[in-house]
Amino acid sequence: MEDIPEPLLAEIVKRITKTSDLNSLSLVSKQLCTVEAEHRDAIRVGCGLNPSAEALVSLFSRFPNLVKVEINYSGWKTSNRDQLNNQGLLVLSSHCPSLSDLALSLCSYIDDAGLGYLAECKNLKSLRLDRAPAVTSTGIFQVAVGCRYLSVLHLVDCTAVDNGEWLEYLGRYGALGELVVKECDGISQYDLLKFGPGWTSLQKFEFEINGNYWMPGASDPSYVSGYPYSYDICCDGLKDLRLAHIITEPETGLRFPPGEVQSIGDTLPGLCYWSKRE
Repeated sequence: MEDIPEPLLAEIVKRITKTSDLNSLSLVSKQLCTVEAEHRDAIRVGCGLNPSAEALVSLFSRFPNLVKVEINYSGWKTSNRDQLNNQGLLVLSSHCPSLSDLALSLCSYIDDAGLGYLAECKNLKSLRLDRAPAVTSTGIFQVAVGCRYLSVLHLVDCTAVDNGEWLEYLGRYGALGELVVKECDGISQYDLLKFGPGWTSLQKFEFEINGNYWMPGASDPSYVSGYPYSYDICCDGLKDLRLAHIITEPETGLRFPPGEVQSIGDTLPGLCYWSKRE
């Protein structure tokens, strides 16, 4: 094995895509372990992750060329060890200079201070937050300002995020091509108008409101009587659209008049999905 040139070993490693196979390969020899670690560009970790700073430094130092990181605490219990916290994000941002895609799920120990560290990841292009209850608009704004190449933003069940400056900033100065907002109680369909000129470059948009207001006799919590701004949105580049649990009335709410999307409709009591074919 030692006689095999390292470039050839690297080529072999690149052709293996299954994580379990890569893990097994790294156990064959120290040389393969080193080559595999240098060429691995993505990892996914969960409840077994040791959140101590020493353990995280060891983990991320082993994989110096990580591009994609997913941390998912699905199934986590209070009896488990502590979760990744803000200091963990500091370690991540410090040891993964090539990081461009980050997904954090059920990370309840992370707040705006942690996102402030992520703002130092200048190559970050995609951020997906799923159930980050301590994160607010302040943290999202820090990422929006610091990560100028950010093109994908998912906010799912981030209940403390509201309609702060981040929407207006990303719409005016950002380059988002994909925006997903689901079950974020502080963001209404009217708040999304602050995205302004950003709609012109958006290619994928998903918006879902949590609640049962579409039931008979219930009212739309995002409705603002006498809202002074126009609801027509210019989105010629939009290719994928998904709206769930949204009720609109004529001339109000989210409307997409240009191109193939003439109007979302007056009432969407359940789910609307639209996809433009090339």
